[in-house]
Amino acid sequence: MKKFINDPASVLADALNGIAKAHPDQTVDFKNRVIYRAAPKEAGKVALISGGGSGHEPLHGGFVGYGMLDAACAGEVFTSPTPDQMLEATNTVNRGAGVLHIVKNYTGDVLNFEMAAELAAAEGIEVASVVVNDDVAVEDSTWTAGRRGVGLTVLLEKIVGAASEEGRDLAAIVALAEKVNANGRSMGIALTSCTVPAVGKPTFDLPEDQMEVGVGIHGEPGRSRVAIEPASKIAERLVTPILADFQFGDGPVIVMLNGLGGTPLIELYLMYAEVAKLLEQAGVSVARVLVGNYITSLDMQGCSVTILKVDDELLGLWDAPVSTPGIRWGI
Repeated sequence: MKKFINDPASVLADALNGIAKAHPDQTVDFKNRVIYRAAPKEAGKVALISGGGSGHEPLHGGFVGYGMLDAACAGEVFTSPTPDQMLEATNTVNRGAGVLHIVKNYTGDVLNFEMAAELAAAEGIEVASVVVNDDVAVEDSTWTAGRRGVGLTVLLEKIVGAASEEGRDLAAIVALAEKVNANGRSMGIALTSCTVPAVGKPTFDLPEDQMEVGVGIHGEPGRSRVAIEPASKIAERLVTPILADFQFGDGPVIVMLNGLGGTPLIELYLMYAEVAKLLEQAGVSVARVLVGNYITSLDMQGCSVTILKVDDELLGLWDAPVSTPGIRWGI
């Protein structure tokens, strides 16, 4: 294992220290391992928190800031944050209008956020939750009941973040989050495993001439293991299941071609060219595009595609100003 670390046991603490020094518009609570906006949202607006195991950067801490999240709870690598962390974050960001928990559909995250919401409700805070489950690869997986929550999480955090900045109430934001979740789908492929620092070896064995189709963001197995193919064929394995699962019509859509941490940007752009070609052939109109590393899996070589059907409302919220370490425009 070759990694820029001091000690496998201190990776998260050391990374949080770097985040605090690199981003003065964020505040890090080192004790509870929560990243906050340095300047809290004004009173009377709905607050948004998310979180999960570390190793998916910039998700979630990289999306804390104006137009997206108010706080992100960081668990150990690929390990859910605790209910205590989530409760602390919920109490801290509450501005009197309620708090939305944005949860990827992984069993640990779901259970711990549910417990935190119950504890917060007992303290008089109105909490609502949305569980993201956009992965079309498998119906149930190693760590989930139902579909996994993956790339759509980024798009959902951006859109509902803009709605919160507008001052929409909690019920309206929940409805919006459910609308986004219902209209987005994702699929991923891995060329290599990832290596968790505390383990020191690849999570799974993937021969040099094979790839994992439908891999999860923690290295969970997908639909099949097949021989390496040209990028054009890989794009078909990503796009075809998404289009078969949801009727996007003639668009418009937002597309995210996401790197899993170990894939060079030149290859991600090459892959997006193939994805765009397939969507054009299918008559799907692409309105907005993200290409890059937005929800990673440590050092895994691979990529995922997320497609979200949008209307004028969703597109307007997507275009609204945002200022976070991971996404920034309009400011």
